[in-house]
Amino acid sequence: MDGQLLSETFVELTDTMVADFDLIDFLHVLTQRSVELLNVSAAGLLLADPRGELRVVAASSEAARLLELFQLQSDEGPCLDCFRSGQPVSVADLSAGQRWPQFAAAAEEAGFRAVQALPMRLRDQVIGALNLFRGTVGDFDADSVRVGQALADVATISLLQERSMRRRDTLNEQLQTALNSRVVIEQAKGKLAERLGIDVNQAFTLLRDQARNRNERLSDVARAFVDGTQPITGPASGSPRAGRPRTRQPRPGPGPGAGGRA
Repeated sequence: MDGQLLSETFVELTDTMVADFDLIDFLHVLTQRSVELLNVSAAGLLLADPRGELRVVAASSEAARLLELFQLQSDEGPCLDCFRSGQPVSVADLSAGQRWPQFAAAAEEAGFRAVQALPMRLRDQVIGALNLFRGTVGDFDADSVRVGQALADVATISLLQERSMRRRDTLNEQLQTALNSRVVIEQAKGKLAERLGIDVNQAFTLLRDQARNRNERLSDVARAFVDGTQPITGPASGSPRAGRPRTRQPRPGPGPGAGGRA
């Protein structure tokens, strides 16, 4: 096994912190290096989507990619069993057993006679499986299997780290957006309260009512009002409840001519 290539591969699989990280290229590196390092004919990689369904995301050859697709379509094969159990699955001769008859026939037609599936797992979380295919019958070398599992483990950690960073960035962006929107809404409340002579709670209700009536986001209505690009209608044409003045003048009683008491 090429020691320098092995060390370079581990560096590649851990370098997800760069700004231009390319997920597809990262997964292709995993399958390609698996072939170069582990003395196998091809490698394929399946990852679970957010719903937990496996998807083909990388393969070292077109034959391996098509076989992985067939495995998913037929719902049988070593990678599926590996993903579901979280344990490695090894078959030295696919033609010798009837464990996956459809998959075995398709694999042999594609030129593959043996397979080793390795889980992409961190503790109890399994995110996919790495499939190693070989064109000759025989057990996989124990050292190669250990290295293959190590590659899968490092790639799993890197993928989970990248997902965590992406979620954190998304949450931070959403929080900042919410804070910015809150500032604009407060500005709109104050401006509207002063303009209409109402308190800020009534101003907020008026903003919210008009956002709902226009089927727009509250922050967008507030920003348009602050910018002067979209006026807010007052109590007469908007929500009476929202535009209600702070105090009411007492209604005058009926005069003598209206049948009231003198």
